[in-house]
Amino acid sequence: MTRPEDKLRTLDELAEECSAWRERALTVVLVNGAFDVLHVGHLRYLMAARALGDRLVAAVNSDISVQLSKGEQRPIIPEIERAEILSHLWMVDRICLFDDRTVSPVLERLHPQIHAKGTDYTVDTVPEREVVEAYGGSTAICGDPKDHATTDLIGIIVDRFGSSE
Repeated sequence: MTRPEDKLRTLDELAEECSAWRERALTVVLVNGAFDVLHVGHLRYLMAARALGDRLVAAVNSDISVQLSKGEQRPIIPEIERAEILSHLWMVDRICLFDDRTVSPVLERLHPQIHAKGTDYTVDTVPEREVVEAYGGSTAICGDPKDHATTDLIGIIVDRFGSSE
């Protein structure tokens, strides 16, 4: 059985692995997100991203990073549990956590050949696109239409079952 520590790496450990994969002519794809309350949109995004290359790295926003971008009430699921859930998905080869507002520092360290983002972006609107282009990588948009979002799912749950307050 896969344990989170089997796929979870520090940024330094992952940088070494990504370098070794590139030396073996393997294409490294990086996705990023909070992956809070995993849903079908996440799975479709991860599957589509994995199809773009040989190795898929999931850079997961830490609890601090999620709070900075989505507010103090988030995340719902703690970072180590989100990493554990992702570690059980066949398409995810490695996972790292990051504390920053954007994934730019991770991209600058790992240099994945492809940075895959969901369909709520276009290649031109991905904030980290210039970082990726600077080291010779490319940005790809993949997954299904943005019909699923954790924020929307939380809203549905609250509407149907009421607030806990």
